Amino acid sequence: MKKYLLIFAFSITLSNAQQKATDSLSGTQATEKKVEFTVMPYFNYNRNYKLMLGAVPMMMYKINKNDTISPKSLSGATGVYTTNKSYFVGIFNKFYFSEDKWRGQLIAAVGDLNSQFYLENISGANFYDYGTETTVISAGLRRKIFKGLFGGITYIYASYKTNFEDDIQEQSIAVTNGLEYNALFDNRDDVYYPTTGNYLDVKWINYSEWFGNDETANKIKTEYNRYFPMRKKDVLAARFSGTFGLGDINFEQQSVIGGTDIRGYSEGKYRGDVVMGLQGEYRYNFADKMGLVGFAGVATLYGSENENFNGELLPGAGIGFRYRAFEEVKFNIGLDAAIGKDEWGLYFRIGEAF
Repeated sequence: MKKYLLIFAFSITLSNAQQKATDSLSGTQATEKKVEFTVMPYFNYNRNYKLMLGAVPMMMYKINKNDTISPKSLSGATGVYTTNKSYFVGIFNKFYFSEDKWRGQLIAAVGDLNSQFYLENISGANFYDYGTETTVISAGLRRKIFKGLFGGITYIYASYKTNFEDDIQEQSIAVTNGLEYNALFDNRDDVYYPTTGNYLDVKWINYSEWFGNDETANKIKTEYNRYFPMRKKDVLAARFSGTFGLGDINFEQQSVIGGTDIRGYSEGKYRGDVVMGLQGEYRYNFADKMGLVGFAGVATLYGSENENFNGELLPGAGIGFRYRAFEEVKFNIGLDAAIGKDEWGLYFRIGEAF
């Protein structure tokens, strides 16, 4: 049975604390917005969480109005409720300041998520439901070392309480404290909608016993994105990503195929300690505020409890719609529809997929 989702996106753009600047050619005064604010409704459908409804208020601003080099910072919040009785609320922030010598981020979220996982056992292969009460806080800072190269550290706190259907597994209660050491090379022409350049991000997240964790574990996360300008306004983007879990990775720390890498999988079937993906996306801008994307790629995983999943190639492909959320900065929201191997998914996007 086919299911259709109609998304109607509207934006309310407000100008706060405006300042006036002189146009050197005409001599007239133009209005420059210090803060640009928009509110987006969140409509989505997922085979796991079912219908998802919420709102996403966001604002862009300059931390220092005299800083002409740093990109605008972004702050926002989100609140979502789903028809499988899940919910989550959170805030997200990206800070650019001191002539882009420093970059920071702050993310916090709480939620009660009802999901499922796939398990092969003596009773056969089947999906089992589970519910997780979770709190996540992440705060990080990066410093420019020289042109295009940044280094930094991030603290990640997470608490989980997970109950499984029919006691298929024991209740999992975990509190983790992670220190992420990262290195970033970024020579993109724009942080929100790049048309050319490279983005290489390498992260090592260490969960040590001395830092309050029950067991020692490590995760290495890598991302490499490359952007190619096409025609006058279009972009071809390519991406490799990999997440590698080392040591005692618990259930909640595992990676699930879906989302950004790779779209087309929404049931939570494929999860493991290691996930890798390779994909490409063409971004077609047919109007100033609207565009379409087409994407395709393949992913694989290792360290799955279902051993026959290890090393399996999982393709995904789809199309999406984009709408420009802010007037002065090209920052898109949108909706993607994708198919995978005996799977499909819809994805509401805040910003580009990568």
